[in-house]
Amino acid sequence: MSYMSIIQAAESSSLARRVQAAVAQEAASADVDIPSVGQWVADQMLHLVATSGWGDKWQYAKDTYRPDFNPDTGARTDVISDADILAAVQPLVLALQPPTE
Repeated sequence: MSYMSIIQAAESSSLARRVQAAVAQEAASADVDIPSVGQWVADQMLHLVATSGWGDKWQYAKDTYRPDFNPDTGARTDVISDADILAAVQPLVLALQPPTE
């Protein structure tokens, strides 16, 4: 893992869109209001990538890239799966729920 792989993953627009979809779905399921999902994800991407192991996965994908692979690493579910995204965003979204009385 390198800091550059963390930055590259955090700046991937296709990965960010996948994270936005997960956040929007989880927020709706948890009845959490996030006024701007896009901005919330933008604010969280470095943290998500740095703490979830995605930087290592990104670097491995770059190191083992073959021409028959999709060149858009952030779109590749074999690199960072939807389950990886859900596991990272779900606790953050649930933490935004208002306390119950």
